[in-house]
Amino acid sequence: MAGTSRSDHRVLIVDDHVLFAESLELALSLEGYDVRRLELPEEGGSMATIRSLALRANPRTVFLDLDLGRFGDGMNLVAPLAKAGINVVVLTASEELGRWGGCMRLGARRVLPKSGALQQALATVRRLHQGLPVINRDELETLLDAWARERRAHDDLRRRLDLLTPRERQVLGALIEGRTVREISHVSVVSEATVRTQVKSILNKLEVSSQLAAVGMANQVGWRLGA
Repeated sequence: MAGTSRSDHRVLIVDDHVLFAESLELALSLEGYDVRRLELPEEGGSMATIRSLALRANPRTVFLDLDLGRFGDGMNLVAPLAKAGINVVVLTASEELGRWGGCMRLGARRVLPKSGALQQALATVRRLHQGLPVINRDELETLLDAWARERRAHDDLRRRLDLLTPRERQVLGALIEGRTVREISHVSVVSEATVRTQVKSILNKLEVSSQLAAVGMANQVGWRLGA
């Protein structure tokens, strides 16, 4: 809240990159903020565990890394933290603006690239502490537009994958596992010519020209057999 002491502004750092987290903690502490670094469980734990620990710390601002290692995508924490009235500032090495826009759509106040983030992080907290905006309308609209374009592309890929027959899904699943046409033929007890015909149908429906591209498309949208 504007006008309050920096020592009353608690900042929580959620980042599994210890060196970066410690550097940010030191810089913010020197500025007078009440800084905590969330200690991620070395064993066990889950994204729900991190969410609970973060909320229990009762921060005013959270610096959240999108890549939380074995815990998964930090984007899953943006909405619950933002809904609790916390300023969520996302840190990421990703350059995908669509992903940045997704964070903003979920309630993040700003997304900062990890490269050169230290000074930007300090400036962002200063403005949040003063009750000032940390992103302008043009920047926000650019990120949201990038998210919308990515979402449309994602939905189009899913639409094409939904065209596959159950048998074609099995073949694509085998290709994702790295199996060759010969191996698929042997396991399925059908001729290689039959499998090649099925692969050709998959490529046509997905509108790609190679098995590698088909596998890449499936991985891009997180498609898995049975999902």
